[in-house]
Amino acid sequence: MMSKQLKWVYLFILSLVWGSSFILIKKGLVGLTAFQLGSLRIIFAALFLLLIGFRSLSKIQKHQWKYIALTSMFGTFIPVYLFAIAETEIDSSITAILNSLTPLNTLILGAAFFGITFRKNQIWGVVIGLIGCLLLVFNGAINHPEQNYYYAVLVLIASICYATNVNLIKRYLSDLTSLSITTGNFLILLFPALAILSFTNFYEVVHIEKVQHSLWFILILGVVGTGIANVIFFKLIKISSPVFATSVTYLIPIVAIFWGLLDNEVLTFIQCVGAFIILIGVYLSAKK
Repeated sequence: MMSKQLKWVYLFILSLVWGSSFILIKKGLVGLTAFQLGSLRIIFAALFLLLIGFRSLSKIQKHQWKYIALTSMFGTFIPVYLFAIAETEIDSSITAILNSLTPLNTLILGAAFFGITFRKNQIWGVVIGLIGCLLLVFNGAINHPEQNYYYAVLVLIASICYATNVNLIKRYLSDLTSLSITTGNFLILLFPALAILSFTNFYEVVHIEKVQHSLWFILILGVVGTGIANVIFFKLIKISSPVFATSVTYLIPIVAIFWGLLDNEVLTFIQCVGAFIILIGVYLSAKK
């Protein structure tokens, strides 16, 4: 299949997988803490990837390991914990909508540090996206006083991390296979994730039925939503542009909102308007 067609296939698959990740995090938090969830997500993904991709590590040159380490931190380690912490206070659908600012942040960081130039319509996209974000967050805070919308800042930080990650991969690791990059990332992350998990009370509560039930959701999230999805995502970055690759976040909120509504989450009309404004801003920022 030609790369022009294949990139749309990858985009569609990732939208389904990552759009479902937010509800899996929500279900995982029923029996796990945010740090337990984040650590287990990384551990499950790492074990799976080392099983299928250990041999691919030999393709990574010595000088590339520093970029593997950087992309592991920005692309997985920091966001995994930030999303888990954020969803202890705000709905999964809201988290997914805010995550759609990633292409916009990719453009801003690309222009600031990686030599990508701005166009006029892209500047308008940045402004419009930020307006939509403010509308979504402030209206949510007013209509959902039981939720702490200050935690939305964590999602914004995570989207900036993702944006940094795709620019780094495109700039410094485009000659490596997707499996090599992903397996290298999780080899590095396995040990700190195990260390963080050991400082929680996970081993004391793992026998509890509620905890074991949550583990199944995180196993799916780790293997499919993190391990396999990252391999596909890195393939997408290699055959397209960083901004196109992160435009998967156009579709992620649609899938996440669908799951959220099934789980009795509620979006106000103003929040829907804010979400739509964000997507317009993202579209303008990604448009050539």
